[in-house]
Amino acid sequence: MENPHSNLTVLSAAPKIPRIFYVTPIACCMLLCAAQVRAGDAEPITIVVEGTRLSDVSTEQVKSADLAEALTRNLPGVSLVRRSGIANDIILRGQKKDNINILVDDTKTYGACVNRMDPPTSHILTNNIETIEITEGPYDVENFGTLSGAVRITTKKPSQDFKGEASLNIGSWEYRKLAATLSGGNERARMLVSVSDESSAQYEDGNGNDFAEQIDALNPSTMPAMNPRYKDEYRDLDAYQKKTFMGKLYLDVTANQQFRFSYTANRSDDILYPSSKMDALQDDSDIYNLEYSIRDLGRYARNLQVQYYDSSVDHPMSTFYRIASGPDSANERISALSTRMQGLKLKNSFDLAPGSEMTLGLDVSNRNWDGEYEGRGTSAMITGRASIDDVDTENQALFLEVEKRYSKVDVKVGARYDDTSVTPGGQLGQPSRDYRALSANIFANYHPDNATRWFGGFGKASRVPDARELYFRDAMTNEIGTPSLDDTSNYEIDVGVEKRYDRLRFNTKLFHSWLKDYIYYNADNATSNAFENIDATIYGVDASGSYELGRNLVMDFGVAFQRGKKDEPLAGQTDKDLAEIPPLKANLALNYRYGMGNAARVEMIAADNWDDFDSDNGEQAIDSYAIVNLKLTHALHRNLEVTAGMDNVFGQTYATTNTYKDLTLLFDATGDVMLINEPGRYVYVNTSYRF
Repeated sequence: MENPHSNLTVLSAAPKIPRIFYVTPIACCMLLCAAQVRAGDAEPITIVVEGTRLSDVSTEQVKSADLAEALTRNLPGVSLVRRSGIANDIILRGQKKDNINILVDDTKTYGACVNRMDPPTSHILTNNIETIEITEGPYDVENFGTLSGAVRITTKKPSQDFKGEASLNIGSWEYRKLAATLSGGNERARMLVSVSDESSAQYEDGNGNDFAEQIDALNPSTMPAMNPRYKDEYRDLDAYQKKTFMGKLYLDVTANQQFRFSYTANRSDDILYPSSKMDALQDDSDIYNLEYSIRDLGRYARNLQVQYYDSSVDHPMSTFYRIASGPDSANERISALSTRMQGLKLKNSFDLAPGSEMTLGLDVSNRNWDGEYEGRGTSAMITGRASIDDVDTENQALFLEVEKRYSKVDVKVGARYDDTSVTPGGQLGQPSRDYRALSANIFANYHPDNATRWFGGFGKASRVPDARELYFRDAMTNEIGTPSLDDTSNYEIDVGVEKRYDRLRFNTKLFHSWLKDYIYYNADNATSNAFENIDATIYGVDASGSYELGRNLVMDFGVAFQRGKKDEPLAGQTDKDLAEIPPLKANLALNYRYGMGNAARVEMIAADNWDDFDSDNGEQAIDSYAIVNLKLTHALHRNLEVTAGMDNVFGQTYATTNTYKDLTLLFDATGDVMLINEPGRYVYVNTSYRF
């Protein structure tokens, strides 16, 4: 079907260089000091800050390209926020949005949508990912805004040998994905190119209802001007179409200097969001990343790294496919948003003494966020109204990390000082805001023997309000944002133990987080300054590990539990439960390996009822669930591999995503908000040819 909005003009973030990118000579000299002194022979040290690592993501997570689904399937502490068939969000330890950092090769990409239709996880595909590392807690001082956790994604690297892979994935509901990767070079230069083309019809839940039928089941308004149902001619529209490109170039300039360049493009069209009032006409992103590293420049410059990145997202949403847009979409409404993130980081590591390393860094960035409404026919009155008024969030920071290793103890200490200004464009006369914050943490590991590691840490981190929380206005010019918001601080303590036996490995972690001036949505103020600062706590425990049942049979297990409470209910409310705190969740899997590279997997993912939820702010009770997934990988040839699987084997009807009113969701005449169900029974086959 031809896109009726192919000529749509979307907003583009202003192509300006923020003042913070004029790095001072003093800061540069601090990082380049003593370059004339020859480096010592001490090896760099790495101290583990407790987290989780997923390896071989591109070869293991072949069911779909959705990173959020892959994280949810593998990690009990991660829960899925379902928005569509693709482009879903995650909750990590009861935190999401800007409270956790999503980093792709150390670049930051923000979504443009105020309704979280394009979270950062949607701009990178699993077929391009090599590893994922999740650091839980405020233990990342290198990156702006890591309040409660960081998800570090590392994509595939170019190889010196000529290598390639082509894959075809087909699945239920007309899912199709074609992907190919080529890589090669020589000792001095290496390149990689990866492309993909993916599409799917609307999935059906366990009851056999597709997106359009799930909306029908809600029984929303039948008034033409408000009706969010899909028009008859669009009820069978595909859920999304997605094309991507990733290219990389690595150059070894000299024996100790390397230049890296990468470009990632995402082009998504007609993404349906059934539980929202609008769908995305397109979701386009471009991510550029340049890095230059120099090793052994001097005693006080053992590893100097310079990075510049530039990421932008265009995301226009529309009522075009809904009855509310009127006949021939004559009364269509469009909310067009764009965002651009530019960052520059200088980092220098050197040895203080044997077994001791220091890293100094300068981190500056600017995020521009812009949004505007457009209407036709009876909706023409909203045309030209700003939703977010060309807001710049400029940050400049210095950070420091020191790592020290003793015989059985290693310690990492970090600190960061941020100076941030948030400046609107001026069209709406909104005030600018300035924030300053000092973050710091300490984390230690104790190794009494080779099979045991005790660990613990305490840290404090902050994040500033984003442009939506400060300044957002709806199409009726209601000021939803609250310009007086303070920045949020997280004070957190973490303790745990990792233990290995002959056949058993397990890891247990406990945490307690005190949130000061936590940014929270108040549904009672839905049309005026809906966000406010509160104090709250989140605490929890998770455990994971594996047990070797036999020579080729291994059981993986994991369980996570969190609770979140406001210190006091919001004014006029009584519920102290914190929103978006998932219930007890468990993952259990049996893995059987046979032959060369062949494997079978049976997994169960289960979650308890949502019994503790914020009913005053839109959340509701959700039933527990337990689903079973099957997966078989078999090598037909040393170059040819087939993976077949079935998810939700018993066709359960269930939901993972609650209805906190921070998101704008559909509701019926009685005020009941739509719970979007997860997919029902899903069958897929992936064929990969590698050389």
